[in-house]
Amino acid sequence: MRAFDPEVVDAVFSAIEPLLPAPADSHPLGCHRPRVSDRTCFEVMLVRLVTGCSWVDAEALTGKRVSDTTARMRRDEWVEAGVFDHLADEAISAYDKVVGLDLSEVAIDASIHKAPGGGEGTGPNPTDRGRPGWKWSLATEFSGIPVGWATASANRHDQKLLGPTLAAVAGRGLDLDIETVHLDRGYDSSTVRDVLTSYGITDTCISRRRPSGRAKTKVLVPRGLRWPVERTNAWMANFGQLRRNTDRRSVHRLAQFALALALLIAAKLIDWRDRWSFA
Repeated sequence: MRAFDPEVVDAVFSAIEPLLPAPADSHPLGCHRPRVSDRTCFEVMLVRLVTGCSWVDAEALTGKRVSDTTARMRRDEWVEAGVFDHLADEAISAYDKVVGLDLSEVAIDASIHKAPGGGEGTGPNPTDRGRPGWKWSLATEFSGIPVGWATASANRHDQKLLGPTLAAVAGRGLDLDIETVHLDRGYDSSTVRDVLTSYGITDTCISRRRPSGRAKTKVLVPRGLRWPVERTNAWMANFGQLRRNTDRRSVHRLAQFALALALLIAAKLIDWRDRWSFA
């Protein structure tokens, strides 16, 4: 998987390192044990994200250089400092500067996944016999780069996540460049159109059903350009901890989502560099 490509890992950690909070030195005598490096803890987080294994297994897979407890504590420090949120913003901004975001055609869709541990932000999964699950709603530009997202319980309707997803796009100042929004049939309602209009988006392409010419049953008529978001959702679902999440807090899921996004964009930028390198 590209997330384990040493060049991708180095690029993402280089972006993370300046964002890390300074370690707190609260010991009165200053005689702590040597602090485990941030890079080692990052590698444990990476292995857990990609494989979907437990913290204990991630510790073992990285050579037991750091305990699972320390890795979790370091993750919490970074979440509290907003490291993962800043990382995602920086990744999107870097792609926009190097390649350029094409917001003329934006696709939005949700994706449901398992959350066997339950917890905050989960609910009965209608596709998994009511077991706990969660979902994310993702907005992508023309080539599939994520520009906004929101998470919720698995039983929350996709339409309810459209507003928060667009709000995330607007929070990055990208909503004004959107020309057309592509949605699937589940978004075909006046409520959805009102939400889009509130963001100044009047050009929408929504798949609908119409009667078949040979039968009275209705068949789905594909419309629009939804494949970029469907492909990106598949890329994100390749990460084990996103596909089957065992965290019990929404902030931890969002942190994993942001890290996965940064890894994907880093790989895209490396491919772009190699494509135009003539050395």
